[in-house]
Amino acid sequence: MGRLGQVRDNLRRAYVLTRASVQARADQRAMLEAAEDAEELRDEPAAAMPSPNGGHPSTTSYDDSEVPHGLRIAAAWSWRVLVLAVALAGALWLVGKLRHVVIPLTIALLLTALLAPAVQFLRRRVRLPASLATGLVLIAGIAAVAGTLTLVITQFVDGFPTLSDKAAAGLDQIRDWLQDGPLKLSNKQIGDSVDAATAWLTSNRESLAASTVSTAAATIEFLAAMFLVLFATFFFLRDGKRIWRFVVRILPGPAREQIGTAGEAAWLTLVSYVRATVLVAFIDALGVALVLVILKVEFAFPLAALVFLAAFVPIVGATVSGAVAVLVALVDEGAVVALVVLIAVIVVQQVEGHVLQPLIMGRAVAIHPLAVIVAIATGVVLAGIIGALVSVPIVAVLNTGIRHLVERRREPPPDAVVVGAEPGPA
Repeated sequence: MGRLGQVRDNLRRAYVLTRASVQARADQRAMLEAAEDAEELRDEPAAAMPSPNGGHPSTTSYDDSEVPHGLRIAAAWSWRVLVLAVALAGALWLVGKLRHVVIPLTIALLLTALLAPAVQFLRRRVRLPASLATGLVLIAGIAAVAGTLTLVITQFVDGFPTLSDKAAAGLDQIRDWLQDGPLKLSNKQIGDSVDAATAWLTSNRESLAASTVSTAAATIEFLAAMFLVLFATFFFLRDGKRIWRFVVRILPGPAREQIGTAGEAAWLTLVSYVRATVLVAFIDALGVALVLVILKVEFAFPLAALVFLAAFVPIVGATVSGAVAVLVALVDEGAVVALVVLIAVIVVQQVEGHVLQPLIMGRAVAIHPLAVIVAIATGVVLAGIIGALVSVPIVAVLNTGIRHLVERRREPPPDAVVVGAEPGPA
C-alpha cells in the first residue's frame, strides 16, 4: 500500500500542476483578448459611444439633454456668426487703418489685370525678357494716360473763357426768369440771397483755407500712392505667379490646392471684369462724344473722357457723368440741346444696362444690383471715390473665389466624426 499511495500522490500532484498550467494559459489568452478589445474600442469613432444620459451623442452632459435640440443648433450657429462678424469688423478696421497701402495695391491689381495680356503677348510671341516686356507695357500705359490728361486739360484751358462767359449769360437769364417768371422775385430778394452766399463764403474762409492745406497734403499722399501703384504694378506683372505660389505655400497643406485654384478662378474673373468694364466704358464714351460733337457742344472730348472714367463706378458713375454733360450742354447751347443730350445719355445708359453689361460681362462676373450698391456705399465710407472705384471688382473677386471653394469643398464621409465626447461615469 505504501508504494500505491506514493504513486497516487504523484498522479494527483501531476494533475494539479497540469490543471494550473492550463488555467494560466487560459487566463493569459483572456487578458490578451481583453487588451485587443480595448484597443478596438479606442479606435472606434466617438459618435458610436453612447451618451452619458442616453440622449444624442452631441450632448456632453446631463444638462445638455434638458436643452431642446433646435435651441442647441441655434446657439451653435449664433456664436459662430458672432465670431465671423467680429472677424469681419476687425478686417474692415484694419483695411481702414491701412487704406493708404491697401487701395494702391488694389489699383495695382486692377492695372495688372488690364495690362497682363499685353505683357504675355510680348513674352510669348516677341520673346522679350520679363522685365523688358513689363517695362515697355507700363511705359506705354503711362504715356497713354498722360497724353489723354494733357489733351483734356488743354481743351479745358482753351475753352474755359468762352464757357465762363456763357455761364454768366446763363446766370443773367436765370435772374431774369426769377424776376419775370412765376416766382416774381424782386431785386432786393435776389440781392439778399447773393449777400447771404457772400457772407457764408466770408465766414467759412478759415475752413476753406484749411481745406486748401488738406488738399495740399492730399496731393502729397496722392503722389506717394501713385509711386506705390507703379512699383506694385511692375512687380505684379513680372512676378505675379511666383508671388501667388509663395502665398499658397504658406497655407496649411490640405488647403493649398483648393485655395490655389480658387485664387486662379478669382484672378480670371478680375481680368474679365476689367476688360469688360474698359470696353463698356469706351462704348459709352464714344456714344456720348458723338452726340456732343453732332450738337456742337463745347468740351466734347473732355466730357467723353469723364464718361469713360466714371463708367468704372457702376450705376453711380454713369449718372454723375451724364448729369455733368447735360449741365455743360445747358450752359453752352441752351435748354433744347441739353434736353437732346439728356435723352442721348439715358439711351446710352439703357443700352449699357440691358445689352452691353449682360452681353460683355457675362455670367462669370454677374453681381446683384443690391450687392453693387452696398459695395459702392461701403467703399465710399472707407476710402471715398477711390473706394467706390475698387469696391465692385473686390466683391466680384470674392464672389467667384467663395463660390469656387463652396462648389469644390471636400465633404466628409457619412460615418465621419464631427464632434465627439468621452463617455461619462456609469
